[in-house]
Amino acid sequence: MDIILVPGFWLDASSWEKVTPALEAAGHTTHPLTLPGLESVDARRGGITLKDHIAAVVNFVDGLEGKVVLVGHSGGGAVIHGVADARPDRVARNIYVDSGPLGEGGVINDGLPTEGDDVPLPPWDGFDDADLVDLTDELRASFRARAIPEPRGVAHGRQRLHDVRRYDVPATVIACQFPSSLLTEWIDAGHPFTAELARIRDVEYVDLPTGHWPQFTKPVELGQAILAAVERTG
Repeated sequence: MDIILVPGFWLDASSWEKVTPALEAAGHTTHPLTLPGLESVDARRGGITLKDHIAAVVNFVDGLEGKVVLVGHSGGGAVIHGVADARPDRVARNIYVDSGPLGEGGVINDGLPTEGDDVPLPPWDGFDDADLVDLTDELRASFRARAIPEPRGVAHGRQRLHDVRRYDVPATVIACQFPSSLLTEWIDAGHPFTAELARIRDVEYVDLPTGHWPQFTKPVELGQAILAAVERTG
């Protein structure tokens, strides 16, 4: 199976480096991506939007044969949902890593501080404690050293969806910061945060208790969770 891994904010393809070995050892082909504007701290970010990130992944899917599995961390969940909307027949499963699908008209996060066209990684005290569980001082230093500003247009861009067949794409939610029991409670209560997730017809939940960046705090366990979801896909 071709497995396309989409990073969340401030990260490039290398953020998956400790997650992919388990997938490759099982015979799968991994494709960790670096999205437009995330090539380096000096890359151009002006004018790059959420639509551009989705289009970049769609173009990658179009270059492969057969169905693919998409993995999206954090803001990458909005991207892979947009890809499933654009290519519902090509996606065997979407795997949301501490993330979920972003519905029509939604934005990923327009509350983050910006500097011109950039959304830099905020100071650690700008995050909730739940985000930072297991993120040691060493991991924080490593993360900050590798962090690349996110394009402002991605954080602020509105999701535009067109094909209801996206709800037929099976989904796995790997719940880290919030336990799956809380997500299902929100769905039952009609919470807007989970409104799009509630419309997907086939969703499974996997709990991996840690902070918001399991690719750093629990990479081996994350790799195994993704592998199990892929193998259940068939």
